[in-house]
Amino acid sequence: GERGNNDTWQSAFGWLNEQRNGSVVYVALGSEVALSQDQINELAHGLELSRVPFLWAWRKPEGSSVELPDGFEERTKGNGLVFKKWAPQPRILSHDSVAAFLTHGGWSSVIEGLQFGKPLVVLSLTWDLNTRILAAKKVGIEIPRNEEDGSFTRSSVAESLKELFQDETAKIYKEEAQKISEIFGNESLHSQYIDKFE
Repeated sequence: GERGNNDTWQSAFGWLNEQRNGSVVYVALGSEVALSQDQINELAHGLELSRVPFLWAWRKPEGSSVELPDGFEERTKGNGLVFKKWAPQPRILSHDSVAAFLTHGGWSSVIEGLQFGKPLVVLSLTWDLNTRILAAKKVGIEIPRNEEDGSFTRSSVAESLKELFQDETAKIYKEEAQKISEIFGNESLHSQYIDKFE
């Protein structure tokens, strides 16, 4: 259960501080994206299969019956953290341990990730054009989906993460994302964003 300061985002930062630099994927799909139970299952199992350390900000939508798969949090303990409260996204994205941002690809999330120089893993449920632009610029990769029904599988999630976290690919995507963050003039943005959460 959630005890003591597990309710606060300090617990998430405590966990991030223990991870190696550039080793974690931050997963946040935004409150406007309601995943079905099947989609949550595939995403969760894909994170587990990838073995990439993850911080997943997951707030169950009001009135939703969707749950994480049985035993998922127990099995991934040590390798991942599911954070079920409001998460201060800019502070998480600016953390040195975070290497990439798994997002639904809406522009506000894309811009936020790139402001902090983090490449994107896009689980695109609607925003296909954004994803193609990101892929062309080598700052994002799309989790492949079935053309007919838009579904994705745990193996497509795991393979996409493994691909982005391979040394060579990681280096290229990180460099390109860093270039874009410089265009955003990240110094003033960083301090502005982070001041809000101090």
